Amino acid sequence: MALQLPAAFEERMKSILQDQYDRFIASYDHDPYSGIRVNTLKISVEDLLALSPWRLKPIPWCPTGYYTEIGERPGRHPYYHAGLYYIQEPSAMAPVEMLDVKPGEKVLDLCAAPGGKSTQIAAKLQGQGLLISNDLNSDRTKALAKNLELYGVRNGVVLQEHPERIAGKFPGFFDKILVDAPCSGEGMFRKDEDMVRQWDAQSPLKYAAMQRDILKSAAKMLKPGGRMVYSTCTFSPEENEAIIAEFIAEHEHFHVQTPERSGCFAQGESEWLKENEELARAIPVEIWEQTKHTARLWPHLIEGEGHFLAVLQHDGTWEEEPELLEATPASHADGRERLQAKEQMRPERGRSSGKKGKGAPKAAAAPMADPLEAYEQFIKSHLAFEPGGYTIVYGQHIYQSPLPAEALDGLKVVRPGWYMGDAKNGRFMPAHPLATALHPEEFNRVLPLSSETGEAVRYLKGETLDVEAQRIACSEGITAKGYVLVCIDGYSAGFGKWQDGFLKNEYPAGWRWTSI
Repeated sequence: MALQLPAAFEERMKSILQDQYDRFIASYDHDPYSGIRVNTLKISVEDLLALSPWRLKPIPWCPTGYYTEIGERPGRHPYYHAGLYYIQEPSAMAPVEMLDVKPGEKVLDLCAAPGGKSTQIAAKLQGQGLLISNDLNSDRTKALAKNLELYGVRNGVVLQEHPERIAGKFPGFFDKILVDAPCSGEGMFRKDEDMVRQWDAQSPLKYAAMQRDILKSAAKMLKPGGRMVYSTCTFSPEENEAIIAEFIAEHEHFHVQTPERSGCFAQGESEWLKENEELARAIPVEIWEQTKHTARLWPHLIEGEGHFLAVLQHDGTWEEEPELLEATPASHADGRERLQAKEQMRPERGRSSGKKGKGAPKAAAAPMADPLEAYEQFIKSHLAFEPGGYTIVYGQHIYQSPLPAEALDGLKVVRPGWYMGDAKNGRFMPAHPLATALHPEEFNRVLPLSSETGEAVRYLKGETLDVEAQRIACSEGITAKGYVLVCIDGYSAGFGKWQDGFLKNEYPAGWRWTSI
């Protein structure tokens, strides 16, 4: 085994796994498994399988997940840039499957960056309901926002906040909550050797203190009868079963529910923890029994890396009924709410980033030129539908949000909703995230490109294309001149602007194809 594991880690794994230890340690000689997850916001599983140039094998615990073979590079294909799939470690697909998200629900992904699990949740919501994705790290929230934009999420909000502050705004609000907690990362040792170098014997206890606080804040935000999934990518019982046992002991309205598809996974490890006299005295026996219903994904038992997950079900009662904030309906009979914000977010063109200060949208005096006039004219002349939700204006930036602006007041907002574009000097310029979330039938000008001709890669590299007018599919009464939705094999990739036989490339520089 080339990978050098910490001696303290090996000794503890021997004490936990005992006669399974040799099989476990032998798993480090196997290459890490890789996979893709189909983005059903843009394409069905059946259609992706029909288009796929790779041999794909189903992942047992994720109906939209598939193993890719060693040496395959799905990130170097136009379909990746069109957001048709997310490249994800197979075990990491399990927690969201156990969350059992349904369209129309309100869901919180509390430790969301870089966004793989958020995009998985969004696909299950199918554009209905609400997804709030949060992470405390400013650089990681940029990657989180970009992933939500690439995969066409329209009903997502991105925050950069402490969980307790979010709990203050959304008590008893969410139907489902995912806590994919920061952890010591022992389950990723085979995949990422940096995790080995960063680990020490105190790492599990350091992270456990953080995990307790996050889980307690999350519990305050779950609706009575709701479901929460706690997950980590570590083997440490102190960060896994012990955290769950302590949580259940302190929250009588929760119980551990056996995960669906549990036949794929091993049960939780509670016997090792019982040997800890301090824990054994503090936690009743019946609660330790509940931890057996948690799930372990061991790399020597499945084709994937090490993970832990626990399904925490609320029993439907509440000691003190909170004042609930209702999410927006999909559309409004009286028209879209138009709100303007004094604070200005500063995303790069086609990307999202954090704004100054901590405020969220507040009413402001109308600017000299109403940015909404140009925006609404663009919507009427270019889109075949009217976007739902609340229109929020931050300076020149315009968003369609699933929440009213006041719902985010006091929180550090990275992305209040679907980023539609910028209004400047009476003109509206559509943003890249508007394009990536559209289907071809929703835009009045469409340029179809083929992934097989090389033209799609030229577009993704930012090149200007020679395009004859007759190649642009226009709705009735629409001419070819103007903004065009560029589609690769029928799936949206970005905007271009056509005039006189040329397509000016609007694909943002920070997103461009860089592979040879």
